[in-house]
Amino acid sequence: MSETTPTAAPERAADLPAQSPPVDPAETAKADASARLSWWRGDGGEGAKRNLGLLATLVVLVVIGILTRPDLYGDASWVWGNTLTILKLASVVGVVTVGMTFVIIGGGIDLSVGAIVALAGVWCTTVATQSYGAGGMIFSALTVGLAVGVVNGLLISYGRLVPFIATLAMMVAARGLAAEISDKQTQVSNDSFINGIATVKVLGIPLLVYILAAVVAAGWVLLNRTTFGRRTVAVGGNPEAARLAGINVRRHTVLLYALSGLCCGIAAIMLTAQATSAQAAMANLYELDAIAAAIIGGTLLSGGRGTIIGSLLGVIIFSTITNLFAINGLSTEAQNMVKGGIIVAAVLVQQVQFRSLSQFLARNRATTT
Repeated sequence: MSETTPTAAPERAADLPAQSPPVDPAETAKADASARLSWWRGDGGEGAKRNLGLLATLVVLVVIGILTRPDLYGDASWVWGNTLTILKLASVVGVVTVGMTFVIIGGGIDLSVGAIVALAGVWCTTVATQSYGAGGMIFSALTVGLAVGVVNGLLISYGRLVPFIATLAMMVAARGLAAEISDKQTQVSNDSFINGIATVKVLGIPLLVYILAAVVAAGWVLLNRTTFGRRTVAVGGNPEAARLAGINVRRHTVLLYALSGLCCGIAAIMLTAQATSAQAAMANLYELDAIAAAIIGGTLLSGGRGTIIGSLLGVIIFSTITNLFAINGLSTEAQNMVKGGIIVAAVLVQQVQFRSLSQFLARNRATTT
């Protein structure tokens, strides 16, 4: 009798993965659409929403200009020249606004920017400074702006003064020092290189616009692509948490005000070039324009949030409003009243969350899938 060797039944390997359920392409498409729309609905799309609101405000202003002065807007060459005029008008305040945006994001405020511009402009146009040429004038303006900004930062960080009080005191002191240096007289700039900054054009675009673009680009990179920008947001959002995370809050605050002062030094050169002179009363109320432009652009007064592009759009809105009033020959009183109303409207527009648009996109994508 022959014995048969039992054959072991093949067993399923325990380490084989279980078969995954079939993937539904429609469900995948819906998930992808939802993921894309979540960026728009969440905080990530907040800056885009605000910027779209600002662009809509600019479009409304342009439409108002077309309706009120169709004779001017019908000329293409005039429209191009007027656009360059608006950008040139926005250049000086725009540079100051970049520094102001950093300060506000960092949880501070700087009321002395206009006075710093005046002091730097007066200092660089003294006879002694002009004897060193354009290089000496530029170095003087940048150094004065940087030094005053550092003093502001030291008073706030180590002197523990409230930013409002410290910069308000600096505003008065800087204006007084500028008046003392200039003996309350207008100082004329005799340097052809400095004066040419306001008249030179490159590829048909004023050099002042290129300077504004360079400062905005540098500010954007500094805020969004460097550790300095991340620390600025952290310090403005929660200083105590930033300190516990290892950030030297005091030193960083000094750097923020130094950056604002440096931007004021650059603006002083640009404004001096435009006027070919400097005086203690120059750059009057620039601090209010810079703060308003930054706030309209989405920067929180409480700190912790803001964008450079939004601040730039805020400045351009201000310049467009001023230009619109000028070509229509409105009085100063009417300009101020209408300008205030448009500013409020711009703030309201940027608060719109575009929920209807988001819902429309969601329904459209769902129907397509």
